[in-house]
Amino acid sequence: MLDVAFSKSALPKTGILALLIGEGEKPEGLWAEAEKASGGLIGRALAAANFKGKAGQSCTILAPIAGVARIVAVGLGKRDATNTRGYEEAGGTAAAASSTQEILTLATGGTAEQAAHAALGAALRVYRFDKYRTNEKPEDLPKLGRVVIAHDDHAKAKAAWPNLAAIADGVFLTRDLVSEPANVLSPVEFAKRCEELKDLGLKVKVLGLKEMKKLGFGALLGVAQGSANEPRLVVIEWHGATKKKSKPIAFVGKGVTFDTGGISIKPAGGMEDMKWDMAGAGTVAGLMAVLAQRHAKVNAVGILGLVENMPSGTAMRPGDVVTSYSGQTVEVLNTDAEGRLVLADALWYCQEQFDPRFMVNLATLTGAIIIALGHDFAGMFSNDDTLAQQLAAAGDATGEKLWRMPLADSYDKMLKSDIADMKNIGGRPGGSITAAQFVQRFVNGRPWAHLDIAGTAWASKDTAVTPKGATAFGVRLLNQFVATHFED
Repeated sequence: MLDVAFSKSALPKTGILALLIGEGEKPEGLWAEAEKASGGLIGRALAAANFKGKAGQSCTILAPIAGVARIVAVGLGKRDATNTRGYEEAGGTAAAASSTQEILTLATGGTAEQAAHAALGAALRVYRFDKYRTNEKPEDLPKLGRVVIAHDDHAKAKAAWPNLAAIADGVFLTRDLVSEPANVLSPVEFAKRCEELKDLGLKVKVLGLKEMKKLGFGALLGVAQGSANEPRLVVIEWHGATKKKSKPIAFVGKGVTFDTGGISIKPAGGMEDMKWDMAGAGTVAGLMAVLAQRHAKVNAVGILGLVENMPSGTAMRPGDVVTSYSGQTVEVLNTDAEGRLVLADALWYCQEQFDPRFMVNLATLTGAIIIALGHDFAGMFSNDDTLAQQLAAAGDATGEKLWRMPLADSYDKMLKSDIADMKNIGGRPGGSITAAQFVQRFVNGRPWAHLDIAGTAWASKDTAVTPKGATAFGVRLLNQFVATHFED
């Protein structure tokens, strides 16, 4: 991860200086010092670029001061109205413009907490999954390795950093998992990486094929039966609550490490993207790592259903009937509607084993949610208004936005089967909704929310704090949600 340091405000002697400037602000502090040292060059350059400090604006000035390669001015908008998310985005923008130098000095202004969040934004933005790159030229590699936060209350900013660094670590864990190719990250390998989280103080249990057969995980195993790679169910526990026996909160993730669609095979175009059909499980793993590293005062459990969906002579066929762990039977009309089958058994196991206060599941479940919401919002379905409101607020605070979608009996009726308790699809109309209605049949009326992250788990272009690729959508959102509402 990017090395982050904190110091008193002072002009750097090397690298890049980034100034976070509010709309309508005049030079003061480090900005004023830099302006004086440049002989007024900075002010003239900003005026020529029509830089006003508006949110999203940026301006780069080359070699304005001796020793400083460039100055990057980043707009915050109205500073009084800018929250920590705005500082993160500004920090990320500054870092993205600073890849050619080893050191970035970030003059943030604002509070110490906001300064620390600017560092988080910078760290998140420079993430790079380069594990398999072997022939990049040295001059093409990004050089930025250190960010110095220059702030008058640098000690307080530094004190705020460890919890934010834990968030960054969790995000990077998820991004690494989601970025891995499917020939590397099988269900077995995914489970092994989760077991490494024991080093953080987490309790990790892995159920294999034999254990799940004995328990009767017919829905999850139906998805897995066409693959040479065995499935796994991973249970991750964090016990941090002051009252040790208090009920846990629960997070459940779909972890289809590759989804061909099974016998209902997908079109070839874009199928390579299906390596990240395990992003829901990746997010749960990252979240649990964050809770452990920042010693969250809560009891939490994460359940990861890990399978590979492949076509073969042993694969589940359209028309097959499977018996879920709950005892409910499902007529499988489309083997590409497999994630809901994985969630069905994982959710039932979660409530039976842990009796959680509520359950939140995450899944790249439907293409239909992308048609409905595009890539800016994840779809949220919930049977509990309070839970939905808390999640939505956390999404707004972190920039991982949710849009609540409907649940209704009329949609539920679309799942009626002629030969089983239900079928696994309800037709094309309202596809993301009928998928959620299916999942709801396995929560027993317990407070629950389903986050369909199919449109937000992977980014096709760079954004302020997320480079192109795996986003780790949900890690920051759910950490915020837990911190705000459920810690002692």
